[in-house]
Amino acid sequence: MNAVIIAVLIMLVLSLLRINVVLALVTGALVGGLVGGLGLEATINSFTEGLGANAAVALSYALLGAFAVALSKTGLPDALVEGAIKLVGSKGDSRKKALSKALILIIILAVSIMSQNVIPVHIAFIPILIPPLLKVLNELNIDRRLTATIITFGLTAPYILLPVGFGGIFHDILQTNMGESGLSINLSSIPTAMIIPVMGMVLGLLVAVFFSYRKDRFYEQKNVAGQETAGYTTKSLLVAVAAVVLSLASQLYLTEVVEVQGMIYGSLIGILVLYIGGAMKFSETDIILTSGMRMMAFIGFVMISASGFASVMRATGHIETLVASSAQWIGSNQLLAAFAMLMVGLLITMGIGSSFSTIPIIAAIFVPLCIELGFSPMATIAIVGTAAALGDAGSPASDSTLGPTAGLNADGQHNHIWDTCVPTFLHYNIPLIIFGTIAAVIL
Repeated sequence: MNAVIIAVLIMLVLSLLRINVVLALVTGALVGGLVGGLGLEATINSFTEGLGANAAVALSYALLGAFAVALSKTGLPDALVEGAIKLVGSKGDSRKKALSKALILIIILAVSIMSQNVIPVHIAFIPILIPPLLKVLNELNIDRRLTATIITFGLTAPYILLPVGFGGIFHDILQTNMGESGLSINLSSIPTAMIIPVMGMVLGLLVAVFFSYRKDRFYEQKNVAGQETAGYTTKSLLVAVAAVVLSLASQLYLTEVVEVQGMIYGSLIGILVLYIGGAMKFSETDIILTSGMRMMAFIGFVMISASGFASVMRATGHIETLVASSAQWIGSNQLLAAFAMLMVGLLITMGIGSSFSTIPIIAAIFVPLCIELGFSPMATIAIVGTAAALGDAGSPASDSTLGPTAGLNADGQHNHIWDTCVPTFLHYNIPLIIFGTIAAVIL
């Protein structure tokens, strides 16, 4: 039995049984390494060596959480909540309530999409925007599974389709690795090839909005730890806005111009602005920052564990074996070939948790296989691009699911697996497989 399949299945089953995702990843990696013939010592060494790959990302999220909680001391979240509650109206006004619900969800979707291109900060907006809005979402009885599905769509669909921001990085990796694997393509061809798979995601989003989670869901009104009502003044709001603007500006400058990890220092600059503006007292520093880091710590530990998991999977050599064995029983059937390659991509990405990291693994074998089976260049782009993106929306180890959970579970009423991963898997990964297969056949 292939070690990758066993490891991913163990991780997923344990996660669905509500075992902590970190423990599920560690257990899956251990069993996968042993099945893959690495032995206990080599498995542990490989897992340990891989932990550092996402260390910078984990630290970034921890500091981002600290900045978000520190920002709450300015009263900005309270101002946002008060402004949003005015939109809700009286509980008896069902029409206004429906319009308010639609408006807030559209705003969340728009911000999520812009976080990938217009202001490419990825999930950095979530701990700042979502926890303060939980009381409003509760007032409107919005199903948090719907909110998670909307955020995840905004975090994934734009980079798959649009060649700007994170999409530019994704498309560049796709073009480079396909070229190195024997098929040179133009960047301009990628959006055209990925339109059909992304339409599957759009369909999934519409199903979630108008069918799956259209009914009210009720939550308790709880205070978010570290974000209790602080009160605000004009000065405190100006300081908060300045901190957010300078934090985002520094992140963009460091990431786009200097080409370094900008989230760490962007968060640090935001915290310093709050200090200088008097939003935080020196005596409160340790409590405030520790509380914020705790909020995002879950993401950090999962990302680090996912790096170790991926390292073990690569060390077994069974990723290549999985792809090669799939190719052997495909034969010359293009429909079966496209479906099989997408399923392999799903398995790999579900374990690794990153579509960006999946492309180099699958392109080396998928591209020659597509050429041999007679797939057109556009169809090959659709297969490799969709196979890489599959799982990013539903993987327990993906920041596209971890981010929404961190925000929506700030008051302890949102489960990562059943309220984020399962809904996003059903509404995005299944349509991606179907529409990706269709794209491969007709392009």
